[in-house]
Amino acid sequence: MATRVSAAARCIALLLLLALAGSSSAQLSTSFYSSSCPGLYGAVKSVVKSAIAREKRMGASILRLFFHDCFVQGCDASLLLDDTASFQGEKMAKPNNGSVRGFEVMDAIKSAVEKACPGVVSCADILAIAARDSVVILDCKLGAHTIGLARCTNFRAHIYNETNIDGAFARTRQSGCPSTSGTGDNNLAPLDLQTPTVFENNYYKNLVGKKGLLHSDQELFNGGATDAQVQSYVSSQSTFFTDFVTGMIKMGDITPLTGSNGEIRKNCRRIN
Repeated sequence: MATRVSAAARCIALLLLLALAGSSSAQLSTSFYSSSCPGLYGAVKSVVKSAIAREKRMGASILRLFFHDCFVQGCDASLLLDDTASFQGEKMAKPNNGSVRGFEVMDAIKSAVEKACPGVVSCADILAIAARDSVVILDCKLGAHTIGLARCTNFRAHIYNETNIDGAFARTRQSGCPSTSGTGDNNLAPLDLQTPTVFENNYYKNLVGKKGLLHSDQELFNGGATDAQVQSYVSSQSTFFTDFVTGMIKMGDITPLTGSNGEIRKNCRRIN
C-alpha cells in the first residue's frame, strides 16, 4: 500500500503547466490557475476518465500526444493544429499521420474547460494536464512504452530480420504482421504483451527476455551502455517511477511559451 500511495504522490507532481499566458513574470507555476480557473483540473479529469473508460488505449494515446508535441519545437500544443491551405503543421507529418490519436478527446477537454473558464487556459496546458491524468487514471504505474500499441510497419523488420529477439515471441508477433510491406501495415500489437494498459516495469523485464516489440526498444538492452539501467528498473519498480516522473517534468520544460508569447486558442485545432 505504501508503494502505491507514494507512486500516486509522484504522479500528482506531474502538473506540467506550460504556457502561463498573461503572466508578466513568465515563470512556470503549478498554482497558476488556482484563482483564474479553479475548476480546471476537475474539468480535464472528467473528460479523460470517461475517454479511458470507453477505451483504455486512449490513456497511452494522450500521453503519446504530449510526447510528440514536446519534441517538435517544444511543448506548445502545435501538434493539435489542423493543416490549412496556407499552413502545414505536424499532425499530418509521416511519423504522426494515421498514428497519433486522441484529438477528439482533446477537443472535448477544451470544450469543457472553456465552459468552466472561457479564454483562460492554453491548449498546451490542457494537453499537459490530460497526459498527467492519463497516468494517474491508469493506476499511476509509470513508463512510456509500458502501455499502448504499435503498428506492424514499425516492427516488421525487427520480428523478421533481426536476431536479438526471442524466437517464440517473434513468431507470435509474425502471426499478426505479414512479412510483405504494404500488407497489414496498420495491424496493431501491444508494446507490453503482458499488461498493455497498465503502467509498470514489465516492459523492462520483456527487454531482458529479448521480447521488445520495436527495434528501438530492444536496443535499450542489447549489450550496450543502457543495459545496467534496464536491469535497475527490473529490480526496482520505484526507481523506474521516480526516474520517469523526472523525465516527464524535464520534457514538459522544453521551450514552453510563456508571458506574452503565443496565444490561448479558442479551438485547439486552429489559431485565433
